Amino acid sequence: MSNLDDVISLIECKISRVIQVAERLRCDNEQLKRQVDELSGLFDAKSLEVTVLESKYQSLKLTKTLASSSEDVKIVKLQVNQMVREIDKCIALLNR
Repeated sequence: MSNLDDVISLIECKISRVIQVAERLRCDNEQLKRQVDELSGLFDAKSLEVTVLESKYQSLKLTKTLASSSEDVKIVKLQVNQMVREIDKCIALLNR
């Protein structure tokens, strides 16, 4: 009978350790999920910031080109045409 009690006690001890490990892993998992959500939000914000900065850069580049000599008029026209095409593509995507 003592041997059976020892086996039961050992099983209870192991079950207790498994429960502790599972709880710790559950807490770690929740923490990692929060961290993923936080980093995802940060990534989205930075992506938006990059898009805005790229747009500002394109505008600045166009402004600089417009301010340059009349020889660059052809380049300016090409850039304006490219921007118009991009706007047309965006409008077409919105109309879908």
